[in-house]
Amino acid sequence: MVKLLKAIPTEGLVIIALICLQAFASIFFVIDVLRDIAAESGIPADRPHLVYEVAANLGLFGALVFESAYLVRLLRRHADAQRTIAAATGALQAVMETYFEDWGLTPAEADIATFTIKGCSIAEVAEMRGSAEGTVKTHLNAIYRKSGLSGRSQLVSLLIEDLLDGVVPQAGAEPPRTR
Repeated sequence: MVKLLKAIPTEGLVIIALICLQAFASIFFVIDVLRDIAAESGIPADRPHLVYEVAANLGLFGALVFESAYLVRLLRRHADAQRTIAAATGALQAVMETYFEDWGLTPAEADIATFTIKGCSIAEVAEMRGSAEGTVKTHLNAIYRKSGLSGRSQLVSLLIEDLLDGVVPQAGAEPPRTR
């Protein structure tokens, strides 16, 4: 149950709370109308307060239906967005791996290129890899030489443009050298 609640966005939890509150109010109104009808004889239309209570209850019920439908739509959109993010993450990884393979990057160069694409500085990459900054710079120069790109911005741009264009290169296909 807790895992399910964590998967629901905040807006969904607010709507669920409103639906519960309105359902409670609707049940209260239905019981109240039924008691009023049972307590008094005659046609309910002769008692305006009963007509108002029934109308309010119908409005409340309509809101419950609308909010439930809206919640389902919200949860579907949220799930679609999560799938899109996962797909984009996987697609970026696939694009990166394909380029790295085609460029003939070593595992160390591919690792450094990945950190560079993620926006890490040379000092951060060196610290994470436990190597000297000069070593990271040497690997970066090799990456740019092998790829035919001039620097970090072109490397990131190449990958982002391919993702935006919907291009996921296949291994062995010649990647573009510059943009």
